[in-house]
Amino acid sequence: MANNAFTAGVKPGGLNNSAEIRILLCYLIQNVPEPLSQEEIERALLGEELVNYFELASALSQLCDRGLAKLDNGRYHILPPGEEVARSLSKQVPYSVRETAIRAAVTAQQFARKAAQHKAQITPSGEGYMVRCYIEDAGGEIFSCSLYVPNLESAEMIRSRFIDKGEEIFGQMLHALAGV
Repeated sequence: MANNAFTAGVKPGGLNNSAEIRILLCYLIQNVPEPLSQEEIERALLGEELVNYFELASALSQLCDRGLAKLDNGRYHILPPGEEVARSLSKQVPYSVRETAIRAAVTAQQFARKAAQHKAQITPSGEGYMVRCYIEDAGGEIFSCSLYVPNLESAEMIRSRFIDKGEEIFGQMLHALAGV
């Protein structure tokens, strides 16, 4: 009998079977260009509503416990038994789920790389929040701006968009101010 996972937070077509979640994780870890952190896996799979948070956390732990993957320096690496699971059982997971997971994981890795350079801090200020956005490069800060917003949701949206599009925003600002 299949071990059904919790379905809270999972969109229709997502996975609600614990074994399928483990298979998807093996497939994902094996097929992304670089090893994934837990945060990147969570951002990818939870952001696309492919799995439930609690089932994901349990499945990641089980992968390591069963010798399918290992966690090294905060990143998951597939082991030979996990490669075999991914190769032989991945077709049990719908193609659309597998492809969505890969695309979302690559996007999560790109976001993490950008977040290392494009930073945004949110601090309460009066009745709202101040969002300080800045870019660090070559050991120093090369751009910064601050915005006041009335609520935390707006502040978090600005933070996320700045991390994602910081270079583009910097380029537009430089063009507007210096004509470059």
